[in-house]
Amino acid sequence: MSVNKVILVGRLGSDPELRAAPSGLQVSNLSVATNHVAYDRDGNKNESTEWHRVVFFGRQAEVAGQYLKKGSQIYVEGRLRTNKYTDKDGIVRYTTDVIGEKFQMLGGRDEGGSTGRDDGGWGARDSGRPMIDDGGGFGSGGGFEDNSRPMPGSGGGQRAQAPAPQRSAPQKSVESFDDLDDDLPF
Repeated sequence: MSVNKVILVGRLGSDPELRAAPSGLQVSNLSVATNHVAYDRDGNKNESTEWHRVVFFGRQAEVAGQYLKKGSQIYVEGRLRTNKYTDKDGIVRYTTDVIGEKFQMLGGRDEGGSTGRDDGGWGARDSGRPMIDDGGGFGSGGGFEDNSRPMPGSGGGQRAQAPAPQRSAPQKSVESFDDLDDDLPF
């Protein structure tokens, strides 16, 4: 078993770069800064900033390009991807990107945290802010599903519809915990 999961909370260092791939799929690149604070033995504060390149695809890229701005605070869930390329001098280089699977806009209205309108089915969380989800993360999360990318082997961009959940009969309530001990085999 292996896990490739990244969670970031940070601020955008620039406006999102939105472009269309040759296939027409929207791609948005974000530069997200996170801070780390540590104290040395003498109690001196050492703060460092780490910059992360985050990439979103499809509807998520469009929403990020529309609502996020430089300085916006954002929560991101995704996975790491390492890319290899050769630069103009023939030197092999590597970059590590976070492939965004979900994001949530944080902060106030001025920071891009609230759109001031109905969330349009994005699956708002308890915070009342939209959680944008491509469906590729762990659990259901109730977020927006990006159907623009085909599932492997599906032959198209539409995901199968799950049948509507069936309501089960109400469970018999237990009167007390004492009743549970009577049938235990040990």
